[in-house]
Amino acid sequence: MRYLMGRFFIIPFFLLLLTAGFTSCSPQLETGSINLENWKNDRNGCKGLRIQDLEELERLRNTFLEANNQQLIKTFGRPDRIELYDQSQSFFYYFLEPSDVCEDIKEKEPLKVLFRMNAINRVSEVTITKLEPYKVLNP
Repeated sequence: MRYLMGRFFIIPFFLLLLTAGFTSCSPQLETGSINLENWKNDRNGCKGLRIQDLEELERLRNTFLEANNQQLIKTFGRPDRIELYDQSQSFFYYFLEPSDVCEDIKEKEPLKVLFRMNAINRVSEVTITKLEPYKVLNP
């Protein structure tokens, strides 16, 4: 009996370790000449550092398709905003221009990168826009 109870505790623990191992091994994405240090230090685009990499971001945006949410976070840092669109999709926002949380707001709708995540947390679309996601989806 003691042997069986031990097995029931070891198996879930092993599965937990296995899952954690797979998620922590997500490689960083290839970003070309994008300055990731500047990117991560420019939360909400307030410092104007992210906009300097706009051309490179536009050139590489389709290479981010199928990346998982952990790869995005590992590469670009925590998103400035996450928005749930419906039960199966969400958007990761990274502002390129100062957003509404910055002190000197210049734009009502700042330029941003939207990573559309599907039900399995993979990037299904990358959009660089001033529009909100619901306007992108329903023009």
